[in-house]
Amino acid sequence: MNWESLYDMQRELDHYIEQQHGIEKGQKVEEKVLALLVELGELANETRCFKFWSTKGPSEKSVILEEYVDGVHFLLSLGLDLDYRYTATPLVEVDSQTSAFLTVYRSIERLRERKDEQSYKKAFYDYLVLGLTLGITEKELIDAYERKNAINFERQDEGY
Repeated sequence: MNWESLYDMQRELDHYIEQQHGIEKGQKVEEKVLALLVELGELANETRCFKFWSTKGPSEKSVILEEYVDGVHFLLSLGLDLDYRYTATPLVEVDSQTSAFLTVYRSIERLRERKDEQSYKKAFYDYLVLGLTLGITEKELIDAYERKNAINFERQDEGY
């Protein structure tokens, strides 16, 4: 997958938000990391993969996909702030969604602590592996990202 087009779209959105709110590029890395962790928790909640005590199934795939793409926005934005780019790497699927979520949490925390390129690429890779466990295809990811990116611009115009 060519990630540059998504980085370009995210760059435009980030620039627009920075202008709207008087923020300089790279000024909100910690907040974006926290936002990414919150989005990851919301995604886990929609999958219900950890709710062993419940018989209720996961949310519809469209809901899961929307939550998943929220995390992609923050990963792309962090890459832009830190001047790192994820490049396509063959993904190795894991068999447990719970395990995949915990791996992503660890990777994001490592990124927060180190803010180095290796940690960024590992967090992005682990997030994509999580997407595999959720059955998200590359086309679904791109389409959902483009939809949500347009919504994010609208939200800025509406004072979200």
